[in-house]
Amino acid sequence: MNKIDYNNQLTDVETAKKLGLLPEEFEKIKTTLGRVPNFTELSVYSVMWSEHCSYKNSITWLKTLPKDGPHMLAKAGEENAGLVDIGDGLACAFKIESHNHPSALEPYQGAATGVGGINRDIFTMGARPIAQLNSLRFGDINSEKTKWLVKGVVKGIGDYGNAFGIPTVGGEVFFDECYNVNPLVNAMSVGIMKKGEMVSAISYGEGNPVFIVGSSTGRDGMGGAAFASKDLTEDSAKDLPAVQVGDPFQEKLLLEATLEIIKTGAVVGMQDMGAAGIACSTSEMSAKGEHGMEIWLDKVPARQQGMHPFEYLLSESQERMLVVVKKGREKEILDIFDKWDLNCVEIGVVKKGDRIKFFFHNELVADLPAVSLVLGGDAPVYKRDYKEPAYYAESKKFKIESVAEPKDLKDVMKHLASHPNIASKRWVYNQYDSMVGTVNMSTNMASDAAVVNLKGTKKALAMSVDCNSRYVNADPEIGCAIAVSEAARNIVCSGGEPSAVTNCLNFGNPYNPEVYWQFVGSIKGMSAACTKFKTPVTGGNVSFYNQSSYEGPVFPTPTIGMIGIVMDKKLQTSLSFKKEGDVIYLIGNSKNDISSSEYLFSFHKIKNSPAPYFNLDEEFGVQESVKSIIKNNLIQSAHDVSDGGLFITLLESGLTANLGFEINSVSGIRKDAFLFGEGQSRVVVSVEAGKINQLEAELKKQNTAFTKLGTVKGNKINIDGTEYGSVADYSNLYNTSIESKLN
Repeated sequence: MNKIDYNNQLTDVETAKKLGLLPEEFEKIKTTLGRVPNFTELSVYSVMWSEHCSYKNSITWLKTLPKDGPHMLAKAGEENAGLVDIGDGLACAFKIESHNHPSALEPYQGAATGVGGINRDIFTMGARPIAQLNSLRFGDINSEKTKWLVKGVVKGIGDYGNAFGIPTVGGEVFFDECYNVNPLVNAMSVGIMKKGEMVSAISYGEGNPVFIVGSSTGRDGMGGAAFASKDLTEDSAKDLPAVQVGDPFQEKLLLEATLEIIKTGAVVGMQDMGAAGIACSTSEMSAKGEHGMEIWLDKVPARQQGMHPFEYLLSESQERMLVVVKKGREKEILDIFDKWDLNCVEIGVVKKGDRIKFFFHNELVADLPAVSLVLGGDAPVYKRDYKEPAYYAESKKFKIESVAEPKDLKDVMKHLASHPNIASKRWVYNQYDSMVGTVNMSTNMASDAAVVNLKGTKKALAMSVDCNSRYVNADPEIGCAIAVSEAARNIVCSGGEPSAVTNCLNFGNPYNPEVYWQFVGSIKGMSAACTKFKTPVTGGNVSFYNQSSYEGPVFPTPTIGMIGIVMDKKLQTSLSFKKEGDVIYLIGNSKNDISSSEYLFSFHKIKNSPAPYFNLDEEFGVQESVKSIIKNNLIQSAHDVSDGGLFITLLESGLTANLGFEINSVSGIRKDAFLFGEGQSRVVVSVEAGKINQLEAELKKQNTAFTKLGTVKGNKINIDGTEYGSVADYSNLYNTSIESKLN
């Protein structure tokens, strides 16, 4: 077999186009290098300048998001994940990312490796992961393909997370036909560390050795970043090699070894090998540290024979890290990884200058300036045109008067209680271990947000993932502001104070002006809401190209992951009614509004209407009032009004203890709007009869609107004197609907 001269495998614009680069980008590469790149070099640029790695079509707008807040320790873009101060000498690292395209083709491994990757982002910084959440979107639940995708994704998340030993404490699942081809799988991880002990993704110090640790490198995941940066087509199955394969047991060993080497003080910097593998970690660490590297690819432990340099560089094999170590302290690191029976191989050295040079059997196969490859460096940045889609103006014409009120409200109640977007997701979460690690405080005390114990302190962490993509599709600016607000509302209703945000921005093709209009509007709405709640954006992920060539883009889905601090565990508040005789109040205003509600969309089949009523100042006022009444120990439960409206909120509050309610509707508002409308900024609370006066006095002091709805009573549902069945009737529908559809 003849030896390949990799350095002289020169490329042209046609090669660049096949690798997903634009002709003008190829010209820019030639200018940067002062020559024509060889194939290995061009392959590196093709992934590092892909949308997935460079954010070239989104970074301009991402820079407008608020990044400063009272708890910030690491701002967006600075590290692998966001980091906030939670007091008591502790810091919280958290991040959410997508694994959409891999999950569309191979749902089990696609979802599993999404979980593995996001956890590595956390422990690479020195934090121990303590909780996971996810946000999942699928197509028509009645289709066989959707059932296959749901089962594969849920099993992948469950198997990886359970084996890794981190509880899955919360999430959301949503079904709509727009996700038939392109499901969304967004995974969030939250970790804890001592403040001041963060390890940075950086490289510096001439002569310091560079190690690759963890699993061996293979061809799995080849071109994954580029695969994530294009539309799904009927030929996408040919990209299956771009789907990674995970090993949670290997990751568990890697976690323990990583946290142990950090304690030695011998680590200069460390980065997970996620998208674009060795190419990404070497270039990003070098650019950040303003140093270069020499890397010897033939020293990388490989599990397949005959791999080429570009395959080593772009492989996205899982459970691998790049670690830069202080020279002279190599043995400490080697001994620890030997103890954990993991690869730990010196594959390079830190050099002065700005070049990263890759060698293969003594041949220089790539010589690149690190800064030319990375986000914030010389990677291209584009401002895309955008325009308002025609459906937006049409949606504004919707009038509630055009919809006839239903003759039998019970039909609507049953429809909503059994709808897969509202019904219990227990078929999903029963496959996740929610109690491993004994930190989850909300499994047996259900609340709007997940609440996780901070052992050794009086505090807890509250966390939530939220986005109603139907609202965002109706009005991106309002819809995304609602997503932020609902995440904050869930944390507040659980007894917490919102702290900071991570996001996963799932959209269609950014070259489509109408899709880009949705993206820009979402950023504006997120900025306004995050500024109002003082919840800075710590980072996250942009996932464009979530569309197929034959079904178009998914709903714009800017998923918001938020953490908050429960300052005292005694403040943890559940969503469940506690006992008969307690009085039910609605905090916030009822509106004569059914826009974009599940009721309007799926019961009346009206698909195009505005976003539901929303006012950011009102929302803030309601949340401040709920914080106050919880701190003053005035309420028994709190549950926000969201999908399905007030009826579903009341039903969910009664399900745990099989408690019914007797309420009266508000005059001047249609009964269907009162019960099923999804106007925002409303919270249902229950209060002991003896604390009514204190509660009302506090709400008046806060200048917050409220309505006394009725009482917790028996196990029947009674509205305006009419009985609509028992809680048990709806409980069966609510708890078995999804399982019956999937099996």
